[in-house]
Amino acid sequence: MRQDGIELRHGAARLRLALTGAEPRSWQVGGQELLWPGDAASWPQSAPVLFPTVGWCRGAEIRHRGQAYPMGVHGFAAAQPFRLLSHRADSALLLLQDSAATRRHFPFAFRLALRYRITDDSLSVGFRLDNPGDEALPYALGLHPGFLWDPAQPGQSLRFSAAETPSVPVIAPGGLFSARRRPVPLQGRVLPLSPALLAEEALCFLHLDSRSVLLDRGAAGRLRLRLWDFPHLALWSLPGAGFLCLEAWTGHGDPEDFAGEITEKPSMRLLPPGGTARHRLRFEALPPRG
Repeated sequence: MRQDGIELRHGAARLRLALTGAEPRSWQVGGQELLWPGDAASWPQSAPVLFPTVGWCRGAEIRHRGQAYPMGVHGFAAAQPFRLLSHRADSALLLLQDSAATRRHFPFAFRLALRYRITDDSLSVGFRLDNPGDEALPYALGLHPGFLWDPAQPGQSLRFSAAETPSVPVIAPGGLFSARRRPVPLQGRVLPLSPALLAEEALCFLHLDSRSVLLDRGAAGRLRLRLWDFPHLALWSLPGAGFLCLEAWTGHGDPEDFAGEITEKPSMRLLPPGGTARHRLRFEALPPRG
């Protein structure tokens, strides 16, 4: 175990995990680094875990039983210390439980466990959420990995496994979701990627029919993302930055006119007392097109 985290190995593949946030900080396949290392001048993270909310909450707060609680973008899990429950050569299980610190933001009991596993060319992430409390647990969760990307390279694309709607919600000021939509240049099931396409906030594909997508990064290789019970997908970058985020979400940000309680928030799931929810995704590293 490293002082700042742990490393998984499988053949020539490597995955480095920080215990803070249970965040992947490096994923190498065949000696090639795939993840953005983080940069304080642009985006300091690599692949944060999103919980108990995804996206922005209106007014940077949630409400429960009439009381307001501060909540930052994508929740608080990325800044919390996870406990290492088990660690094998190619897998690890980490746990975050509610505490006095989390209850200042989110007044619910929870146990969130993440299991990471690598092979020669894949990274699997399993989420298990348990509700040990005596009331329904509202939640949204996801993973926000940034992959190394050269925005100047032509011919890059995202291919969906099923036909999708060729428009996405317009993101309002403050990161909130508006009722307006903007078109995206889908060509059948293929979305050509360019810096201009990603210059106007995230592309959020809600209620996907696709259960997998294939990101073609040209000479840098391809990445397939397979989804189990993640209905939403987001693409995000910053102008001129060397990363492209391919994000799996169960929920999304507040509508710009939302003023209800967290249990009424669109896309939040309610886990009953004693209940368990499971979500899973897998990234597969593939060589460039021949």
